[in-house]
Amino acid sequence: MNKPFDKIKLHGFNNLTKSLSFSIYDICYAKTEQQRKEYIEYIDEQYSADRLTDILGEVVDIIGANILNVSRQDYDPQGASVTILISEEPIEQQTTYDVDEAPGPLPETVVAHLDKSHICVHTYPEAHPDDGICTFRADIEVSTCGIISPLKALNFLIHSLESDVVTIDYRVRGFTRDVDGVKHYIDHAINSIQNYMTEDTKEAYQMMDVNVYQENLFHTKMMLKETDLNTYLFGVSTSDLSEDEEEEIRSKLTREMQEIFYGRNLPDTE
Repeated sequence: MNKPFDKIKLHGFNNLTKSLSFSIYDICYAKTEQQRKEYIEYIDEQYSADRLTDILGEVVDIIGANILNVSRQDYDPQGASVTILISEEPIEQQTTYDVDEAPGPLPETVVAHLDKSHICVHTYPEAHPDDGICTFRADIEVSTCGIISPLKALNFLIHSLESDVVTIDYRVRGFTRDVDGVKHYIDHAINSIQNYMTEDTKEAYQMMDVNVYQENLFHTKMMLKETDLNTYLFGVSTSDLSEDEEEEIRSKLTREMQEIFYGRNLPDTE
């Protein structure tokens, strides 16, 4: 375990850039072409540029920042993007900052401050034309400059978005100097992104880390352990399926999740 960093007296502004980026995958099964079309329409409505702006706006409010500029776009035939530039709110007599390697607070209690930063999201809904598998991917990035780490927003975002597979990357770039002129390439101790998640999240997901500590690069990927088939069916329920159909769909969904989690196409078992 890394020991907590002693407080560093900086020369001027903290110039470290901390970037948290993750992809969230939601997987669904839609049997017919019409159901797949309706699934895409549903996703486009649920995650339109306007609604994504509202979601990110709530995140900005929760972390205690100011919106400087919003850029958003819906795409044809599907998908949307939103980028929000944000700045730190004025902090009166702020002298301490939370840099502990621990989960951030949940939405109703989270308070943080960002400076010269941005939050962005891009969505990628798609449907397989033959086997009925539909996937929705949302790429989210929270990038901050200064003392505050975007990892404190991770707990809120994971609890706000339901997902089957998640891949997370965290990187600290650049350096800042202390009053003696010594360069510091990271200003907080970190062993794993998992330490910023609550126990219920870690229990619900199979998780794997790939970390390069000397380069301040941290990677975690997650796959949901237990699933209810009804939550993956679009336009039908298990009561509409035979046992053989249920088994076939479960197999397809499991394969899709595993391929995304492991980042490779699995060999056919037939």
